[in-house]
Amino acid sequence: MLTSNTYFDGNVKSIAFDTATLPATVGVMDKGEYTFTTDCKEIMTVVSGKLVVKLPESNEWQTFINGQVFEVEKGASFDLQVEAQTAYMCQYIR
Repeated sequence: MLTSNTYFDGNVKSIAFDTATLPATVGVMDKGEYTFTTDCKEIMTVVSGKLVVKLPESNEWQTFINGQVFEVEKGASFDLQVEAQTAYMCQYIR
C-alpha cells in the first residue's frame, strides 16, 4: 500500500513504499530551509536537483546533487537548504 505524507505546510511531499530490501519514500522538496529528525537510520539519495545539508555533529554545509547519497543515524536531526525543487529517495533501516 502507498502512503502519502505532507510536511512543512505542503512544501515537502512524499510517498512511502517498500523496496526489495528496505522501506522507503520518494518525494519532492520545494525551495526553503528544513530540519528533519530521524527515528531510524536514513539513507538519502538526491534524485534530481540539489540539497545543501548540515549533518549532525558537523558545523559545515555539504552539497549533494543528482545521484549522491548521505546517511543520518537514528535519533539525530539534520538541516537542509533547498534552492529549487528537488526530488529525493529516502530508505529507512529499522
